[in-house]
Amino acid sequence: MLGYIIRQVLAQEMAATGRKHLVRDFNHFITCYLCRGYLIKPTTVTECLHTFCKSCIVQHFEDSNDCPKCGIQVHETNPLEMLRLDNTLEEIIFKLVPGLREKEEQDELDFWRQNQPKANSQESLTFHKFVLPEVRVVGRDGDDCDNGGDKDYHRSDPQIAICLDCLHNTGQSGESSVTDLMKRFIRCSSRVTVGTIKKFLSLKLKLPSSYELDVLCNGEIMGRDHTLEFIYMTRWRLHRDNTYPMVLEYRPRIDFG
Repeated sequence: MLGYIIRQVLAQEMAATGRKHLVRDFNHFITCYLCRGYLIKPTTVTECLHTFCKSCIVQHFEDSNDCPKCGIQVHETNPLEMLRLDNTLEEIIFKLVPGLREKEEQDELDFWRQNQPKANSQESLTFHKFVLPEVRVVGRDGDDCDNGGDKDYHRSDPQIAICLDCLHNTGQSGESSVTDLMKRFIRCSSRVTVGTIKKFLSLKLKLPSSYELDVLCNGEIMGRDHTLEFIYMTRWRLHRDNTYPMVLEYRPRIDFG
């Protein structure tokens, strides 16, 4: 939303005055209220339309359900459900600030190299710039199955391997209608969200569009906008008994109401 507004303002003022704008003219639009730096992966709170760095607002919501800028309650239990990435704004910032995209990509690669888990008879995280679709299914023998899509999608992202296990317990209809995947091991971008994993599971399991799934890590239900990178660093890596790859469990959504 904010990205669309900035783009329209730029176009109108350029057409009216012909004046070139400096980056500092837009700093109050493209800086994060929390860290005071340029917005990285700008993420908007849908309740109040305030935008922050994704990592900043996710970390803030670990301790509070209120918007840090205006103070309104975003959600009673899971404010992460009310976050949306602003891809338009991200592209505008990368165009306005020379070298920012390259710096962030390098910083992310350096971070993953420093936090790479030791291989435990499984493939370790890979940091090369693979040309991969967003989700790739990997068999037990290591062969992968192209799941289609744009092969340039997330090509520069670090890749992460996960295992999807089915929890056979009852859900919405009183009986379990989800089954084990034929190929449980998946390699994909570390930026893939739980929402994408749910769509992938629904497609593979041929579930109706209205059917809801829960995705869990260490027995905790993960939010729809949690990325695999965030889950690994905050839920999986901290448990000393956990091995690689990261295991996510899925089940029919349980209605507690």
